[in-house]
Amino acid sequence: MDHSDPKEVQAFIRKSVIVFALLLVLTVITVAVSRVDLGGTMNIVVALIIACIKASLVGAYFMHLISEKQLIYSVLYLCAAFIVVMFGLILFHNANGIIL
Repeated sequence: MDHSDPKEVQAFIRKSVIVFALLLVLTVITVAVSRVDLGGTMNIVVALIIACIKASLVGAYFMHLISEKQLIYSVLYLCAAFIVVMFGLILFHNANGIIL
């Protein structure tokens, strides 16, 4: 970003304000959903989905990951795959009646 170009600075500020507003809206939605009984598991699932969206917004825009190189994304995908595999192992383990 060229810090001397006023149009680019305005665009950056506008984008930051939009992301901030989205984070506020998602926080309000999280609080609203926590007050509605969707069933214990469903409340957790909805809260985790919203939290993942918020974390993605923060990482992408405020931590500038949206403009990073392919290596960063490769590490990110590897970590996400590892988490999915670990959760899958836990669910498989518990589904077979094996208690940890």
